[in-house]
Amino acid sequence: MQLKKNKVNVLDYGMGNIQSVTNMVRKVGAIANVVSNPFDLNDKSRIIIPGVGSFDAGLKNLKVFVPHLQKLVLEKRVLILGICLGMQLLSNRSEEGKMKGLGLIDAEFKRFSFEGNSPLRVPHVGWNHLNVVKKNILIPNNGSEQRFYFTHSYHAVCANEEDVLATTEHGDTFTSAYCRDNIFGVQFHPEKSHRFGMALIKRFVEL
Repeated sequence: MQLKKNKVNVLDYGMGNIQSVTNMVRKVGAIANVVSNPFDLNDKSRIIIPGVGSFDAGLKNLKVFVPHLQKLVLEKRVLILGICLGMQLLSNRSEEGKMKGLGLIDAEFKRFSFEGNSPLRVPHVGWNHLNVVKKNILIPNNGSEQRFYFTHSYHAVCANEEDVLATTEHGDTFTSAYCRDNIFGVQFHPEKSHRFGMALIKRFVEL
């Protein structure tokens, strides 16, 4: 199925994984626009915030986009997907940094913490499963396998339980995806998650 009429703006704010994300968007048949100028954003295209790196550095680099993102997402109801660091930046704050997040989702990020004799390590790296706990339009909650690639040291804690889309086990149960209205965030990397990630990106493009 060709989705050429569907455009996705992938934000280039210097925090990595741009090429992998745009390749996945194009692979599902949509148009991927790499956007480094906030004035190139519009209310006709979906937005993806990818990212690898630290919370404060991401916010500093994203600063020029913030007024445009808030207007498009909150007023124009443009669909937005934050991936890994991108998901974290959508929140209120993170233990990793001192700066205020975008505040588009009422959540904060906390570092994984395990006892000294625990076999679990930080960061959480590798493939893991999702438990989809909320009916949504991004990830099926029909019991089908949902397995994605993770690499992160911080995890979301949502103020509103109804925002939790999916959870994952790493020592304790943590929120691995959230959503509210037109705002989506995933802690894992769909662009590195083969058929599972491709299916997710395709659904986001088709929303």
